[in-house]
Amino acid sequence: MATEIRVPTLGESVTEATIGKWFKKVGDAIAVDEPLVELETDKVTVEVPAAAAGTLGEIVAKEGETVGVGALLGSISAGGAAAPATKPQAVSQASSPDAASTSKQAAAETAKIAGDAGAVEPRSMPPAPAAAKLIAENNLSVDQLSGSGKRGQVLKGDVLDAIAKGAPSQPAETPRAAPIAVRAPSSGDDASREERVRMTKLRQTIARRLKEAQSTAAMLTTFNEVDMSAVMALRTKYKDVFEKKHGVKLGFMGFFTKAVTHALKEIPAVNAEIDGTDIIYKNFAHVGVAVGTEKGLVVPVVRDADQMSIAEIEKEIGRLGIAARDGKLSVADMQGGTFTISNGGVYGSLMSTPILNAPQSGILGMHKIQDRPVVVGGQIVIRPMMYLALSYDHRIVDGKEAVTFLVRVKESLEDPERLVLDL
Repeated sequence: MATEIRVPTLGESVTEATIGKWFKKVGDAIAVDEPLVELETDKVTVEVPAAAAGTLGEIVAKEGETVGVGALLGSISAGGAAAPATKPQAVSQASSPDAASTSKQAAAETAKIAGDAGAVEPRSMPPAPAAAKLIAENNLSVDQLSGSGKRGQVLKGDVLDAIAKGAPSQPAETPRAAPIAVRAPSSGDDASREERVRMTKLRQTIARRLKEAQSTAAMLTTFNEVDMSAVMALRTKYKDVFEKKHGVKLGFMGFFTKAVTHALKEIPAVNAEIDGTDIIYKNFAHVGVAVGTEKGLVVPVVRDADQMSIAEIEKEIGRLGIAARDGKLSVADMQGGTFTISNGGVYGSLMSTPILNAPQSGILGMHKIQDRPVVVGGQIVIRPMMYLALSYDHRIVDGKEAVTFLVRVKESLEDPERLVLDL
């Protein structure tokens, strides 16, 4: 008896995924819980394990296809035998030359009928809700899009693909407007040395969300710098005993996350979001920590960071970092963030203006620690300095609040005892 392989529930608000790659071929032996196929959603990449042992009997959804939750991906054959490549009826029909000829003719007629029907069904099948929303937002026409869903239904991924390829918009006031400009073709010599690669679902979502943040929020960035001498001295003094007791290294992220949660309590607007004409203030701090992976930027969330010690924060960031690198982040790990910290300093960035992680109203950018001359008590001294950047939504956060928030983070880091004493 065959065991079906279906798309599992992917989490809140995630309704579809793209087939990343199959780890097995038809006929390969499979053990229970062995990863079979990788699914790329707009939030994370997940692996679908085998529910039973046997052999991979059939692959229904091919790599690159977009599938919905619960969709059939393939099947596992029991007893160590793959499912037959051809149906019994086809074999019996091909047992004689006449039968084979009749079968080919019937197949051709069936294909023609299916093709004719296929030309009609995409127009009669309405787009998926998520796709319809994107079509409306980008002023596209359904007739321009090729649907990859059942009966030619246009899915969200189809619309994103069309947008990425420069599908022409259809403004209501000018139905025959010229198409959006697309990339000009390369010269023959250059074209042979180029490589065109389809964007992953995650990369498409990153691009869309970042552009939406720029288009929606009144984004502004304010800067400050922090003397890291005190934090670095504290790390040097206690790093060995800290790691021995807690089983995790004492890094900078624990200090920064704790400093942020203290500042969020004083300036709640930075921890809020706009919903229509309402402002939603969060009486908790779920801090997202931006992590760069081979597949793109992901932002796992340290939940209730304001209730955690520095050691607990470091442990959770360590767990999330390993999960991100291994592609093991769950959808729950990525949801609910109220504020984000992005550390470009690990890559050598000296200064940047981070983009908001919508619908959040604030994101803190950390940068490279660099020895610089500064004036302390009227004397020029060399100190390890870091530039900090706070990008914020000016619709909800005033300039005074943004500057005060960043100053509070600076004060906590330059006098880390304040974090311990909750000052």
